[in-house]
Amino acid sequence: QVQLVESGGGSVQAGESLRLSCRASGDILSVGDFAFYRERPGMEREEVAFIQSPISGENTRYADSVKGRFTISRDNSKRTAYLQMTNLETEDTAVYYCKSEIWGDGLGWRDFWGQGTQVTVSA
Repeated sequence: QVQLVESGGGSVQAGESLRLSCRASGDILSVGDFAFYRERPGMEREEVAFIQSPISGENTRYADSVKGRFTISRDNSKRTAYLQMTNLETEDTAVYYCKSEIWGDGLGWRDFWGQGTQVTVSA
């Protein structure tokens, strides 16, 4: 069984920082790309940060709304991705989800989603 487990959400004030973690576990043969998405109240889920697999160069991309404030990284030895969020704004309030393309034993390559973690930013 393969799963993604997120952690690190919480409530902060505007201007503060948080770091989200997303760890892949289970019968895994390889972990590909990671991405963090968010779902703000009344809005569709949107991608905020993406990082390629090691074999693809670990290139990153960001939504315009978070460029310069959010940084995605990964620790391949831990099968974990991180989203460092700085200078948080009230508009960043959302449920954050991670997604990864994983090659599970007997499953082939598939996308897996984390359970989501709430980030609340107050003025």
